[in-house]
Amino acid sequence: QVQLVESGGGLVQAGGSLRLSCTTSGRTFGINVVGWFRQAPGKEREFVAAMGWSGVMTYYGDSVLGRFTMSRDNAKNTTYLQMNSLKPEDTAVYYCGAGPSRTRYDYWGQGTQVTVSS
Repeated sequence: QVQLVESGGGLVQAGGSLRLSCTTSGRTFGINVVGWFRQAPGKEREFVAAMGWSGVMTYYGDSVLGRFTMSRDNAKNTTYLQMNSLKPEDTAVYYCGAGPSRTRYDYWGQGTQVTVSS
């Protein structure tokens, strides 16, 4: 079993920054991708970013490209999502997921709320 714990959410003004963390523990064998998704009230879950387990390849959703950066500290089993130039439309619950590929996430964290005020 794999456990994912997110942290770092909060309230920030538009134009500000936040950094989310996702710490992975447990049997991570077979985990090849860690990703970030978000879900705003009344909307479907949206892909934000993903990174290969080695931290080499990264992918971003169109709405965050150029503003968000994903990184990884392998020694800490932690993946980060640096969010800059935040907009009110970035307000959502952000979830960290892990799985064997970008199209399959078997494990999820509990989510962390990000609220951007205008």
